Amino acid sequence: MRFAPLFWAGFWAFMLDQASKYLVVHWMGLARLREIDVLPPLLNFRYGENRGVNFGLLDSGSEAARWVLIGFSLAVCLAVLVWVFRMRAGWGMQIAAGLLVGGALGNVVDRLLYGYVLDFLNMSCCGIDNPFVFNVGDVFIFAGAAGLILLDGRRKKAP
Repeated sequence: MRFAPLFWAGFWAFMLDQASKYLVVHWMGLARLREIDVLPPLLNFRYGENRGVNFGLLDSGSEAARWVLIGFSLAVCLAVLVWVFRMRAGWGMQIAAGLLVGGALGNVVDRLLYGYVLDFLNMSCCGIDNPFVFNVGDVFIFAGAAGLILLDGRRKKAP
């Protein structure tokens, strides 16, 4: 299987995202409690419903916006997959693409099930109180995007 690293990275990113949301939001009762201090102030669980994109941007709360964001996420996933398949990427790029796609699909499933993305991670440090929350899928999306940028094997031509 030439693209096994992509598949398995995506599979595990998706599963860890969904499992973490279920564990923290439902099983630990964050939806009811609204906040759980884990390692304050560094790591806390704070319940969040993100109806927009990063940090709630473009949050109109409408059904049309929900479906536009689902369509956009799926289009980005498809574009990344096509790009990685066409360039016959190595295992590092495949893992990065899998992380990005798995995290994005985890957020798509949230939008389909709830109408919003479940967020629960809150990190603050050094006297700065961060009001924003995110989820494990967002971490995978960021790590995957960074990996795709850093591991892009195309050579730059010297001047």
